[in-house]
Amino acid sequence: MPSATGSPFLPEEDLLNTILNELKRSVKEYTTATTESSCQAVRSMFSNLTAETLQMQGDLYKLIEQQKQYPAPVPHAIRSDIDKQLQEAQNTIQQTGQLISQKTSGLPMGVHKSNVSAHPSNVTSSH
Repeated sequence: MPSATGSPFLPEEDLLNTILNELKRSVKEYTTATTESSCQAVRSMFSNLTAETLQMQGDLYKLIEQQKQYPAPVPHAIRSDIDKQLQEAQNTIQQTGQLISQKTSGLPMGVHKSNVSAHPSNVTSSH
């Protein structure tokens, strides 16, 4: 987008990285809105917006990478580090579930019923 002088407002690389960063920020905001929503229609809308924005972010990243405008990737993570973090996350989930069960066990039925349906885990283990 040329300015009045005919030169671009921002170099293309800067413009693409600015858009990429905004898409990343939007995903975070949509995810927060999804988790905070108690209305199923609103939750579904933000969930869809999250998925669409993630797709756009991925497509834009590929474009930037193809143009060799993205810094070199960080070396691959060590599998044992990934496995350790996955185990820690699974332990946290289990402990959280136990704590919720303990704190809600004395409540009458329906008081602690979830306002959303259960969803499958997006974490898989390949052992």
